[in-house]
Amino acid sequence: MKIAIGSDHAGFELKEKVKTHLAELGHLVDDTGAVEKDPDDDYPRFAHRVARAVAKGRAERGVAICGSGIGACMAVNKVRGVRGALVWNEENARLASAHNNANVICLGGRTMDHDSALKMLDTWLETPFEGGRHQRRIEQIDDVDET
Repeated sequence: MKIAIGSDHAGFELKEKVKTHLAELGHLVDDTGAVEKDPDDDYPRFAHRVARAVAKGRAERGVAICGSGIGACMAVNKVRGVRGALVWNEENARLASAHNNANVICLGGRTMDHDSALKMLDTWLETPFEGGRHQRRIEQIDDVDET
């Protein structure tokens, strides 16, 4: 699977661990930045790159990381066709896939243990979307595009 990943300076260390982990699992990783821990590397720029890669079909899934995961999640969800989910445990990661068909996962580089983040990532990737009544809800979300 091709997965886009991006982070700001606060998520940089976790991004590097996630990149290595994904590559070890056999995924093709598209690193949208940051390339170093520069405090001027703001999360919206990198989160938008991840979201656009997913929305335009250049990546099947995306991972956006900032200090808390909150800002990155807000940013990715501004891009039409992206359903970003901030997760903080494995059950949230499972539900993000199974019920919400999240195509971007958002993680907090400063708010979660990095080993736990990798477990959440694996759970999200391994859990299939259940469809059914959840598909109807996804369509209701996707139908809203207000300015």
